[in-house]
Amino acid sequence: MNEERRKQLAKAANQVRKGIIEEVYSAQSGHPGGSLSIADVMTYLYQEELRVDTQDPKWEDRDRLVLSKGHVCPALYAALAQKGFFPWDELKTFRRVGSRLQGHPDLNKAPGVDFTAGSLGQGVSAAAGIALAGKVTGKDYRVYAILGDGELQEGEVWESAMFSAHYKLDNLCYIIDNNGLQIDGNIQDVCSPYPIDEKFRAFGFEVIVIDGHDFDQIEAAVRQAKTVKGRPTAIIAKTVKGKGISFMENKASWHGSAPNAEQYETAMADLAKIEEVL
Repeated sequence: MNEERRKQLAKAANQVRKGIIEEVYSAQSGHPGGSLSIADVMTYLYQEELRVDTQDPKWEDRDRLVLSKGHVCPALYAALAQKGFFPWDELKTFRRVGSRLQGHPDLNKAPGVDFTAGSLGQGVSAAAGIALAGKVTGKDYRVYAILGDGELQEGEVWESAMFSAHYKLDNLCYIIDNNGLQIDGNIQDVCSPYPIDEKFRAFGFEVIVIDGHDFDQIEAAVRQAKTVKGRPTAIIAKTVKGKGISFMENKASWHGSAPNAEQYETAMADLAKIEEVL
């Protein structure tokens, strides 16, 4: 990836982060921490990788993104708005009654959403089913399932992993947002899923570990995953919860809290400073 494109993606990700803060502040509820940590991966996928059509969101041959950790939908909505699925200003309607942008994504409401998220762990099962359907029907689309590291505490994640490896779903890629924190604190203290890489290898996955804020590493991992045959891939993205916001970074308390007016201004000022140096 050349330097110019790297900067363009960094600016786009910074804009996604602005959208996240705008959404959660406008709603005075939501989950900013994990949304901010996955923003770079989400930006790369929608700007560089996913075959989607903003004019035909239900296009049968599109690539699919399943947001298994659906509570971080502010990142998904901002990425979709940036791509052109709906107007950017609509982000301010987040979580309002009647809005298409609810607190968990709904594929029957928001254009561009491929999975209606609910309880953690369920998304990867849906992703495996979508990937298997693609194999059975001879489609060449790829399926990306984004899940949290705390979500790995759900047994259904490992049931889907066993299924995905058994059926050799090489069109399926799990992306684990490994920011190390969940609502109750450090994942290692709550119920450690480590070693994440060794566990996925034991289940038959190709495993790639990256810095989830480095676009070169994100690109290399996604490209590598597309070359893997006969097994699914798990990309473990090491990230920082609350990335980009000085008072939110690495703070579990910002898992599901909304900023007040003063904090909103500080957060936007932090992102403005980042933009100035890009």
